[in-house]
Amino acid sequence: MPLLEAVDVHGGYGGMNILNGVNMTIEADEIGVIVGPNGAGKSTMLKAVFGLLTITQGEIRLRGKPITNLSPHKLVEMGMGFVPQEKNIFPSLSVEENLEMGAFLKPATVSRLKAQIYEFFPPLREKRRQPAGELSGGQRQMVAMGRALMNEPSVLLLDEPTAGLSPRYMNEIFDRVKTISAAGVGVLMVEQNAKQALRIAHKGFVLAAGQNRFSDTGEALLNDPQVAKSFLGG
Repeated sequence: MPLLEAVDVHGGYGGMNILNGVNMTIEADEIGVIVGPNGAGKSTMLKAVFGLLTITQGEIRLRGKPITNLSPHKLVEMGMGFVPQEKNIFPSLSVEENLEMGAFLKPATVSRLKAQIYEFFPPLREKRRQPAGELSGGQRQMVAMGRALMNEPSVLLLDEPTAGLSPRYMNEIFDRVKTISAAGVGVLMVEQNAKQALRIAHKGFVLAAGQNRFSDTGEALLNDPQVAKSFLGG
């Protein structure tokens, strides 16, 4: 049974569909990457999975259970984490306080979970008492991901985690995503850095006009001349 499955998903904003029949599936230890041109519906699909917009047709399932149009707080309780592209940390709070905010459903396990997050993101340990807003962009992204992981989700949704980051931090975030996946957390992420993201993807989904244009392994998509020409800049 797949960890996360989306079948023929339609939805959008204000009665206008942006998603026109999207399908995707990831397993428990897989990285799924959604790529495509601007306006393809990539971030919209992530928001649809997390209950932030109304799905008008189709179904989303988590471990076989229908979760279509459930509220975000219910999805968090069921084991889903979501890291938006912007406004994803509390800048005036310390790194440690940010992480603790993510453990509101599991207050008894805060110490164990923080230790685990510092294993995933070693730079955060030495910065733990520093206000998160003073960190570099890459480190702030680690804080946001770490806070989402404090609830021990089975699936983590990431909306453009490397947007605006230097190549060094982009590669570091992708390395951390691989570590998180290897620990048994399914990851579904939207990425503009398509080539780099597909290199670490077990599955890739190329969207255009709110529909799947190509779906395959990351490696197969990278080696597909049609995908390269149309979506990866040749």
